[in-house]
Order: sequence, then C-alpha cells, then structure tokens
Amino acid sequence: MFSIFHKKNQPLFDFSQLKTDMHSHLVPGIDDGAPDIATSLQLITGLHNLGYKKIITTPHIMWDMYKNTPDIILPRYKKVKEEIKSNDISVEFDVAAEYFLDDHFEKLADDENSSFLTFHDNLILVEFSFVQEPIELKSILFKLQLRGYQPVIAHPERYLYFGAKKQWYNDMKEIGCFFQLNVLSLTGFYGKPAFELAQYLIKQRYYNLIGTDLHNNKHLGLLRDSSSYGHTIYKLIDSGLIFNAQL
Repeated sequence: MFSIFHKKNQPLFDFSQLKTDMHSHLVPGIDDGAPDIATSLQLITGLHNLGYKKIITTPHIMWDMYKNTPDIILPRYKKVKEEIKSNDISVEFDVAAEYFLDDHFEKLADDENSSFLTFHDNLILVEFSFVQEPIELKSILFKLQLRGYQPVIAHPERYLYFGAKKQWYNDMKEIGCFFQLNVLSLTGFYGKPAFELAQYLIKQRYYNLIGTDLHNNKHLGLLRDSSSYGHTIYKLIDSGLIFNAQL
C-alpha cells in the first residue's frame, strides 16, 4: 500500500480518507489567511480537489493582532458559505476559531458567561507563542476543562523550546489534551526542528487530529505534492488514533 510513495511520480494523497480539515484560515480579511472572498473560494476549491469533504475553518483570535469575536467572524463565514453554495462547490463548510492563550483569552476562560467558537461540540483549538514558553498554561487549560471544553493544542511540533524538555508533551497528554499535527510540518516547511519534533510525537502516538493550517496558495501548492508526507499520514490513519473522519 505504501510503496507507491517511492515512485518518481507520486500521486496526490487522498484526503477523503481524513474527510475533514479542522485547521485553516479561510474567513476573508480578518487574519493572516485569505485576504478576500475570491481567495477563500480558491483555497476551499483546492482543499476540495485534494479530497476533503468537510472544512472547519479556524480564524485567529489573538488580541494583540487579530481582535476577532464571533460577531466579526460569523457574518463573514456565512458570506463564504453562501458563495460556496452559489459556486456549486460540494464541500461542507463550518467555522470555529484558533485561540491564542493570552490575557484576553484567560479573562474569557474565567468568565462563566463567555462562550467559544468550538468544533465537534466542545473541542477548542488553542495555540501559544512560538518563541516563549507560556505561563500558567496548565491552569488555563484546567479552567477550560472544568467548563466542559476539550483543549486541542494546535501544531505542538512548532513549539521548539519544548524540544529540549519533552516531558512537557507527556504532561499535556496526561492532563487530557489532544494534539493536532500540521501536514506542512511533514514537508519541512517550518524547518528541520519542527519536522523532527513531529516525527517524535508520531512515534509517541500522541497525535489525535491532522490539519492543513492552510493560509495561502503557497501552502496549497505544498499540500498538492504528497511525496514528503503521504506515507506518514497513511500510517497515522491506520493507527486508529486520528479521528478527523468523525468530525
């Protein structure tokens, strides 16, 4: 089954086996993803052509840069959904968010009346700084869990400062966090250290979800060449640990 990836002309990986992409930036004009609705449709069509049946897009909520709220995100998301329908793109399109764990997020976590943009009912996608270890991370995640949310840590392989103290990954799994792998990490797009951390986490059987983290056409071009990642994702699917198809 896997030998096809050793041929010179590798086929596209069939993403219909994953069914759902649960990490992307396709709501136009509100973060560093699609700048306009035309680009949104271009990228959505690209994901559909790769085999995805469902897309859960996750715009950034990062208070220093992208002060997004449901009131900002949902109307633009609905407009994209209308355009998908009018352009006869046969893909299911939903929305959640990627939350940066900053002071604003902690205030939301403390507020019993606040709500979050989640997927699959209670899954909440979270990220933090790529350059500095987050403070009080376990406390914030515990607050979410007490409120009934299931934290999903976006692209844990990209937090390189944890590469030298891998016990952190064990701790996050022990407290019940899910891990989400970026496909692009397997292409080397984020550099060798992120690629190596991804391989380590795969060997530990720590990933639960796989996302594209699609922002632009450059990312889409890398996804179209499955030679660097197809074999690995097939093995992850065969492991039974990945539940994208259930979303």
